[in-house]
Amino acid sequence: MSNIETISARQSNYQEIAANWLYAARLGEPTDSLRQLLATADQHSLQQSLTNDDQRKTFWINIYNAATQTALKAAPDKYKNRKAFFKARQITIAGKELSLDDMEHGILRRSKNKLSLGYLNKWFPGKFEKTFRVEKLDYRIHFALNCGARSCPPIAYYSVDKIGEQLQSAMIGHLKVETDYDSVKNTAAVTAFMGWFRADFGGKKGIRKLLKQAQAIPMNASPRIRFKTYNWTIYLNNFKE
Repeated sequence: MSNIETISARQSNYQEIAANWLYAARLGEPTDSLRQLLATADQHSLQQSLTNDDQRKTFWINIYNAATQTALKAAPDKYKNRKAFFKARQITIAGKELSLDDMEHGILRRSKNKLSLGYLNKWFPGKFEKTFRVEKLDYRIHFALNCGARSCPPIAYYSVDKIGEQLQSAMIGHLKVETDYDSVKNTAAVTAFMGWFRADFGGKKGIRKLLKQAQAIPMNASPRIRFKTYNWTIYLNNFKE
């Protein structure tokens, strides 16, 4: 067992275990013991440690990014069938087998239907999902989740005491870099996931507001919104320094 795993096992701090799993995945260190701690965690104990949305967002974002890195480094060929990869229940948390889709759309997006552009909720979310999902969807989580593709936002280590500031920074940084504004054509081309989940951002009106907040377009501009093509080339270790 590595030093990271020993510290986590001793302290049984779920936030720390999640962050250490992500750190170990980055370094290429063994993650089995860390994952086992999370797999065998007591559901009630985990629930008691995730009592507000800052705690829930921090935990599940770090878990999502760690699980993605671990899975794709072990078997990159899984990415050839992305639909199956995201749907596969390959992560166990507190005895519950979860997929990346379960964590993103069920827990972090508060039981949203993945294919509804963010406008529809799931009809029958399960008990685990309802127990651990956020109380309010925070659109900024989309700028923190990294699914292993070239177009994904870079990975950061999120902490409960700084989660709001970190998510805001991630959103503004990504919008500044990824937005292509054309003042002559009056268009703004934005990252594809803002189109996939446009209702999360308040539709195109909300997207323009966020672009202004990020200073990606002028404050007096009202461009037509276009959505870029996503680059699904596998790209791991995309960590912020």
